[in-house]
Amino acid sequence: MNVETTVLLTVLIPILGSFAVPLAGLAGRRVRSVWSVLIGGATAVLPLTLLPFALRGGELVVRKTLAMGFDVILVIDPLSVFMAAVSSLIGFLIVVYSLGYIRHEDNQSEYYLMVLLFIGAMMGLVFSGNLIFIYLFWEIIAIACWRLIGFYREPAHVRKADKAFLLTFFGAVVMLLGFIQIYGVTNTFDITAMRGTLVPGTAVLLILFGLFSKSATVPLHTWLPDAGVAPTTVTALLHAAVLVKIGVYAFARLFIYTFRLPDGWQQALPVIVMVSSLVAAGAAAVENDLKRILAYSTVSQIGYIFLGFSVMNAAGVSGSLLFILMHGLAKAGLFLCAGIVIHAVHTKDIREMGGLIKTMPVTAVAFLVCAFSVIGIPPFGGFFSKFLVILGTVQAGRVWVAALALFTAVLTMYYLFKVFSLVFLGEAKHPAREGTKSMVYVVALLAVLSLAAGLFVAWPMKLTNIATTQMSWWLR
Repeated sequence: MNVETTVLLTVLIPILGSFAVPLAGLAGRRVRSVWSVLIGGATAVLPLTLLPFALRGGELVVRKTLAMGFDVILVIDPLSVFMAAVSSLIGFLIVVYSLGYIRHEDNQSEYYLMVLLFIGAMMGLVFSGNLIFIYLFWEIIAIACWRLIGFYREPAHVRKADKAFLLTFFGAVVMLLGFIQIYGVTNTFDITAMRGTLVPGTAVLLILFGLFSKSATVPLHTWLPDAGVAPTTVTALLHAAVLVKIGVYAFARLFIYTFRLPDGWQQALPVIVMVSSLVAAGAAAVENDLKRILAYSTVSQIGYIFLGFSVMNAAGVSGSLLFILMHGLAKAGLFLCAGIVIHAVHTKDIREMGGLIKTMPVTAVAFLVCAFSVIGIPPFGGFFSKFLVILGTVQAGRVWVAALALFTAVLTMYYLFKVFSLVFLGEAKHPAREGTKSMVYVVALLAVLSLAAGLFVAWPMKLTNIATTQMSWWLR
């Protein structure tokens, strides 16, 4: 199977397969579950087959001409292959975990439909080389997100789902205005034809507003902690695999691969994103709701990814790409561990938990390992990505911004150790036991991968270095 066919299948299988979920549900619960796992698994395997192509530095642009410049353009390069492989793998693990987590819930057909559509739209966005199709897949993801956040259908949950949809939809429309302004300058939506183009400052502002709203950057972050009303599998998907990573991926594709940023924005962006990271870390440190703590932690870590990209040097960009992988694995593990805990004790307040390591040892160890990676403790994967981002910041001459990044890492250590202590250590307050086999196996695997990604960091780093060199034309 050639590269073009593989990419088309990567996009089409989850999108078309998602719409067949209700039909599979008519045949029975087991058939629906098997179908969902097969579609998720196929979507995860296909990008992995593209890794040899990416490691050779391969780049392929596929065009299908349509009217008025709305051409279907696929950009297949190390950046898109890397992002597709990470997102689809974590998405697949979340589908497997869901088999145990939502097995007693209603609306399961809609749930699996939206999760697979979510993943498929992400694959479409990752490989899109046309600004209009980037926007189209962006909005499909927003619709799936809206339905998933309001999954339980309680009035308060629906309001928070509406809030997330309206804020991110408004941000996307603002971003579209920026795309239209760029079209007015370049007369094309093809990003491969605009490499090296200097973007007007107003277009940068409009696009960044959309990126920051989707990636929950302060002050456009408030919808993300509120999204904790969704099933934990959904919050893991939002925080670790797909939703908030869209903004940082789009930043890399648009402002590192394609456009040149005006000098003023290059100076301002590291400060903006680091302040966001610090504020979110402070919020996590004083919060007591387990899922909101992890949500604020995501906002904080996304700031690191934006920071590495915004300093625009080899160490920073490569570190941010590596950060997407390391944070995806570890944060998915933390959220799914939280899901097991909340299922067992029926509360999200960490002050009402305790002693769970005695009855849930696998979940406790998995949570601690994933926390080590998010904090950035060697030899876990998160250490190498965070080190490169801070190194790139220092090399860019932004020493005090790097100092803020180090202080934020200390705050990260404080609140994650606080969570582990209050939830798993001390006196047991609730009778609890481990989750189902599918749930426990997935969190254990994510913990192992978080450690293995650090021990064998040379492999993913080789791909991120190739992606950095190839997409960053100005570094060559």
